[in-house]
Amino acid sequence: MITSLSPLDGRYASKVAELMPYFSEYALIKYRLLIEVSWFMALSAEKGIRELPAFSDKEIKLLENLVKNFDEKEAEKVKVIEKKTNHDVKAVEYYMKDKLSKTSLKKHLEFIHFACTSEDINSLAIAKMIQDAGNNVLLPVMGELLKKIKELSAKWRKEPMLSLTHGQPATPTTVGKEFRIFASRLERQIKALNAQQTLGKINGASGNWNAHYAAYPKVKWLELSKKFVHNLGLIFNPYTTQIEPHDFQSEICDGIARFNTILLDLDRDMWMYISRGVFSQKTVKGEVGSSTMPHKVNPIDFENSEGNLGLANSLLRHMSEKLPISRMQRDLSDSTVQRNIGVAWGYSILAYKSALKGLGKLELNKKVIQEELETNWELLAEPIQTVLRKHGVTGAYEKLKELTRGKKVTKELMREFIKKLPVPKEDKERLLKLSPSTYIGLADKL
Repeated sequence: MITSLSPLDGRYASKVAELMPYFSEYALIKYRLLIEVSWFMALSAEKGIRELPAFSDKEIKLLENLVKNFDEKEAEKVKVIEKKTNHDVKAVEYYMKDKLSKTSLKKHLEFIHFACTSEDINSLAIAKMIQDAGNNVLLPVMGELLKKIKELSAKWRKEPMLSLTHGQPATPTTVGKEFRIFASRLERQIKALNAQQTLGKINGASGNWNAHYAAYPKVKWLELSKKFVHNLGLIFNPYTTQIEPHDFQSEICDGIARFNTILLDLDRDMWMYISRGVFSQKTVKGEVGSSTMPHKVNPIDFENSEGNLGLANSLLRHMSEKLPISRMQRDLSDSTVQRNIGVAWGYSILAYKSALKGLGKLELNKKVIQEELETNWELLAEPIQTVLRKHGVTGAYEKLKELTRGKKVTKELMREFIKKLPVPKEDKERLLKLSPSTYIGLADKL
């Protein structure tokens, strides 16, 4: 909408729409309903709870359809109830009781939300939201970005390029090698996120199953809760206060933030390479680069990615520091922060897509690369002085420093210098064959 307060819901809504089924208000309500329904069915399956008989296949189907058919219209009904209760989780409980009040389950409605605190529902709902959004949206887009970087690395693996260390000409590399560095770094973070555990709890108001045990002291609540959480596809955490401590959420925030920081490094390098002329960008018909300078093709995709990564990381790092901290057995300051998980992920996804678009527009400018290398023959001072050291020539470094430091060295000058070196013929011939374009070490193999 053009009146949206957040650009994620306005200008960029179409680019982050795949996150809405996981982090919107509707999504949160639906995931809460999933947990409430699942707990209701788990209690029915427990033989020690005689007052709640095992549900029939028809009743189980009825409950499953309650979640399956839950849509935005139904979510609005929950919001109407919430206006009266001023409690979002209780509103889901009342909604569920209302939906089942005219069914065969009407006698057992008090077992909905039985012995639960709100955080039993919330912790599991948010854990499932994070897990599902990660598997279905975040990791696939990260993987797509990684794949593109690997493709460019393979495509340009043999293309020599001038390095800049401290902004000054330095030992040559290859374009492909530089992309491969970023691919390797990003891949490590993806692997770590893939291995990340997602935890959940369902143990009552202070994490001790107090109410559960008071009502049914013979039920093995620890085993039942563990099985329930595992059946949701989560890792059971038995050691909590009223809330699951959110350490795993902090770890995920840190993992995404590290991935984002590495991508930020890539964005800035791409910006510099484009500025330097190493890369040009494919033009898009109808696009305008500047409102006053018609010639410009700006690196806007990498700039957009950089800006959104900054926004994402500011939120992710706050969440990482804040979420594991809760006063005594519970305070509510985590709740409003968790509602912004989708915002942090949204800015991340937006940045990944912008970077992908930018990478897809890159064209290697081989002429510029070659000119840069050919005007920096002083780069061969490094291999020459290293060969001199190999043969024990005193003051090797100093001799090359005197020849090259602060000077523009030509091809002819460098080769005349090599011819006079007191080294074996084999080494001398190898040095004479070197040029800035061929002095790439193992870069192409890497």
